[in-house]
Amino acid sequence: QVQLVESGGGLVQAGGSLRLSCAASESIFSINAMGWYRQSPGMQRELVALIYSGGSINYADSAKDRFTISRDNAKNTVDLQMSSLKPEDTAVYYCYALLKLVPWTDLRGYWGQGTQVTVSS
Repeated sequence: QVQLVESGGGLVQAGGSLRLSCAASESIFSINAMGWYRQSPGMQRELVALIYSGGSINYADSAKDRFTISRDNAKNTVDLQMSSLKPEDTAVYYCYALLKLVPWTDLRGYWGQGTQVTVSS
């Protein structure tokens, strides 16, 4: 079973920066995409940023120009550099990976346990 291990959450003042990191714990055949979602209390989980194996990236409108996603394909890691943070960025941030553990299986999505990001005003 793949584990996605997240780190880097915490408390920061508005305008500050945080860097989230996520690493897959198992040997993986291929990762189609890795990225970050977030969920605030009472809200649905939403995409923040997703990077595909070919390098293309999807950002939520709220993340464009403030957040930067990067990925190390060799290490199966993904980072999210967040700048100019706002109180509305407060949420639990979840790492996500769409991958194949072995070549003969279908792509499957996996989630990390989540890391809290709190932005104070």
